[in-house]
Amino acid sequence: MSRSKWDAAAAGYDFFNSRGPEKRWAPLKQEFYAPMRGRVLFLAVGTGLDIQFFPPRQNVVGMDISRKMLEKARPRAGQYDGRIELLEMDAHNLAFPEHCFDQVFTACTFCSVPDPVLGLRELRRVLKPGGELRMFEHTGSRWFPFSMVLHLMNPISRRLGPEVIRNTVGNVRKAGFQVRQVRNVYLDVVKFIVAV
Repeated sequence: MSRSKWDAAAAGYDFFNSRGPEKRWAPLKQEFYAPMRGRVLFLAVGTGLDIQFFPPRQNVVGMDISRKMLEKARPRAGQYDGRIELLEMDAHNLAFPEHCFDQVFTACTFCSVPDPVLGLRELRRVLKPGGELRMFEHTGSRWFPFSMVLHLMNPISRRLGPEVIRNTVGNVRKAGFQVRQVRNVYLDVVKFIVAV
């Protein structure tokens, strides 16, 4: 079901996400990706819009559940000044051995993984001991009335793509990570999360 949903979204994804949203978040995304090092897994690469913000000369594996998203990402990966391997894969069942990545990056991903704790446990499995999970995610809010609006929107949003009320920081802890930093970058909804 997830694959079908994101294959269907691929056609219009860049139109809705490559203009205003990318311009708004560009400085934060450059800051977010700046610490890339070692062998990196980028979960849910989508159409590759974030590749433009990667620092050069990195070794990145980008995966996504949607073949159509990956088709759109390939030209962007080909222009990157570094190594990017693109793979079709499900976040719940990563086809990698244990302890093979130094870092995992996610960007607006865990609003859409059907079982977020299972997906996060998979990330923990493939990270080396002491490896970093770095997330740029939108989450639920604790601020009224914004929290109420998000709860009202969530049933519709979930059908089209992401959920908007998830407790991603709590899910990271449930998956066995140690949370080192949570930084709100827009209200209490968009966050940088760093965990090991």
